[in-house]
Amino acid sequence: QPQLVESGGGSVQAGGSLRLSCAASRYSYGLYCMAWFRRAPGKEREGVAAIYIDGSRTVYDDSVKGRFSLSRDNAKNTLYQQMNDLKPEDAAMYYCAACVVVGGVILPKTPSYWGQGTQVIVPS
Repeated sequence: QPQLVESGGGSVQAGGSLRLSCAASRYSYGLYCMAWFRRAPGKEREGVAAIYIDGSRTVYDDSVKGRFSLSRDNAKNTLYQQMNDLKPEDAAMYYCAACVVVGGVILPKTPSYWGQGTQVIVPS
């Protein structure tokens, strides 16, 4: 079972930036598609952004387009998410996982493996 370790969360004022990292322990896990998901209190988990193996294709939810940017370092088995112009509605626990994209919707690949997540706080 792959181990995923998310980091980089924190509390930032609206308009600020954070960079999240996701380190995967198993090379082959999620090699094709990796994504960030988030879950805010009282809301369903949602796919935020996805990136394919060579980084040539990225998919973003409309809510973060133009503000979030994904990259990955396959040599380090690490996924990054640069988040700019953060808004209170971005506040959530963020998780990384292998993904599939169906009709533009970012979904976790099954079977799904999840880390502890990293908390993003954006006070309103």
